[in-house]
Amino acid sequence: MAELQQIMTRNVTSITSEQSVSDAATVMRQYNVGAVPVLQNGQCVGIITDRDISLRTAANGVDADTTPVESVMSKEIITGDPKMDVHEAANLMAKNQIRRVPVVDNNHLIGMVSLGDMSVQNIYENEAGQALSDISYPASPRNPVM
Repeated sequence: MAELQQIMTRNVTSITSEQSVSDAATVMRQYNVGAVPVLQNGQCVGIITDRDISLRTAANGVDADTTPVESVMSKEIITGDPKMDVHEAANLMAKNQIRRVPVVDNNHLIGMVSLGDMSVQNIYENEAGQALSDISYPASPRNPVM
C-alpha cells in the first residue's frame, strides 16, 4: 500500500489570496503548472487553477492585474493526508471531479499530488485512468458557460 507522501510533489509554489490573478498566472507559466495552492499563514485556504482564471476572469472581462486571487479561487478545496493511500486519493479525485489534491499535514501544505503523478507510476496507471474517466464524465450540469 503506497501513500501520497511517496508520489507527491514536495516543492510546491504557492501564492496568497491578496496577490493578483495576474500574479497567479505568472507563477503558473513560470513553473509550468495548472494550479497553485493559495496560503494564508501557512494554511491552505484555496486553490486557483488555469480554468478558474479562464472562466472567472478572462471570460468575464475582469482585470487580472487588479483582481485579487481570493475573488476567483476555488475555496472549497479537497485535501489529502500524506499517509493517505494512493487508491483512496484516486477515488477521492474521481468522486469530486478534480485533477489535483494539495497534501496537508497539521493544516500546513507539504505537497501536491496530481493524476499525472499517479499515471507516471506504472502501478497506479489504472487508478489515474479510472479517475480521469470519472472526472471527464459530467456528474451534473454545473455552472454552464453562457
